[in-house]
Amino acid sequence: MCRRRRVRRRRMSGKGGNEDARVSRCAEIIPGADLGEFEGLLELRIPGAVEEVAPAVERVMAQVRNIGCAQDHGFEIEVALLEALGNAVEHGCGGDASKEVEVWVGCHDDCGLVVVIRDPGPGFDPALLPSPVEGENLFRTHGRGVWLINQLMDSVQYANGGTELRMHKRPKGDSGD
Repeated sequence: MCRRRRVRRRRMSGKGGNEDARVSRCAEIIPGADLGEFEGLLELRIPGAVEEVAPAVERVMAQVRNIGCAQDHGFEIEVALLEALGNAVEHGCGGDASKEVEVWVGCHDDCGLVVVIRDPGPGFDPALLPSPVEGENLFRTHGRGVWLINQLMDSVQYANGGTELRMHKRPKGDSGD
């Protein structure tokens, strides 16, 4: 659980009561990513250079562990962050250290962890990416990052023409249904 402020929960009538209200509220927050409901843990800007990715991920993960948000999913979050920041630096910044990637990490007691990554690049349409697990793509050395992020995180959304990535990881034991 995050040790941050809790948002008010609505009471719902019927079977499930507070649990139904919690699940409903999380469903409202995550799809539209109304980030105002989340307690900001960390905001940072990193130069668009490959050597900046690992230290940024270490900093984010230290904060996530410190606050206890989605801590049971540390490995998945860390790998998704490495892939997402690596993609933002490589494709969004073109490896140009004068450009910056913005990272925002937020926590919600009931809904888990949200990470938003923005880059200054031209963007892309993730639906146009070929599947890395089919045909000749199986043997490629690159092109699995977006697929891997989708496998590791509970929800992944692209906004602003593909220059903004929103990743969400629910607390352990929360099926999201």
